[in-house]
Amino acid sequence: MGRLSVVELGRGGTDLARDALLGLSSRPKSLPPAHFYDAAGSRLFEGITRLPEYYLTRTELGILRRHAAEIVSGPGGPAALVELGSGSSTKTRALIEALLARQDGLHYVAIDVSRAALLEAAPGLLRDYPALSVTALVGDYGSGLAWLRKSRLGRVLMLSLGSSIGNLDDEQARRLLAGAGGLDCRWILGADLRKDRAVLEAAYNDAAGLTARFNLNLLRRINAELGGRFDPSAFRHRAFYDEAGGRIEMHLESAREQEVSVAALARTFHFARGERIHTEDSRKYTLDQLDALAARAGLRLAGRWLDDRRWFSVARLERRAS
Repeated sequence: MGRLSVVELGRGGTDLARDALLGLSSRPKSLPPAHFYDAAGSRLFEGITRLPEYYLTRTELGILRRHAAEIVSGPGGPAALVELGSGSSTKTRALIEALLARQDGLHYVAIDVSRAALLEAAPGLLRDYPALSVTALVGDYGSGLAWLRKSRLGRVLMLSLGSSIGNLDDEQARRLLAGAGGLDCRWILGADLRKDRAVLEAAYNDAAGLTARFNLNLLRRINAELGGRFDPSAFRHRAFYDEAGGRIEMHLESAREQEVSVAALARTFHFARGERIHTEDSRKYTLDQLDALAARAGLRLAGRWLDDRRWFSVARLERRAS
């Protein structure tokens, strides 16, 4: 069995107390989506990925399974595999198997804010792939990329799957893709595409209510970690598609006027009835928008794979020649 190393990168850009103070003091109120993924949130999200309405995971997985050998192909010798927001690493297995068919061993670097998700996924990977070694980096994308720039991994295949790029605005997404500058790096980027509003809104408003529980878990996390006094039953999950912006917006809406204290912040926050906390944007792209984003980050399209319905894109991006 291969080796597991765990590296704590620190809070970096995901400090819950700082972000809660800033976001709940703002107008409109907001909380960054990175804070969804404590142990409970990670488990809820894994459940969401198996829901019939949530097409994203199974559609992307289908693309990866059908085209893995093509996706990882390219010139040069053996490469390390690095994944941003690795979670359970379920979809990554198709690419691990394709790379191990090309090279004798593989170093997989998994970056995630959830230590629990990393430590749950790694043992199964090491058991199933004896030629694999795993480095689990507990931290945000920025601290993970900083660690990589100091490492000596050599050639890198960088993964951003699950359309996590869609949680970022245009400039944040550009900085992320450009942030691997200095590395001998190719990107594999999974991104959700624009489609019928009814399909999109159903994916974020599932009949089982798991996405609502996932969203409300943010309040439970603030209660547990910061001494918050949120009553989750006094908030409602809201998710809708903004056609003009091309994105799903998720919010927590106050069901009544209320005051909520948070002991660790020494603050009490007022909520009007109907006032919302903006918790996530999930951008839905056109292919032209994805190509333009890559170009702004100094990358070029080297390959693209789509499902039969053209609902999801997996693209290989390479550094443009200077």
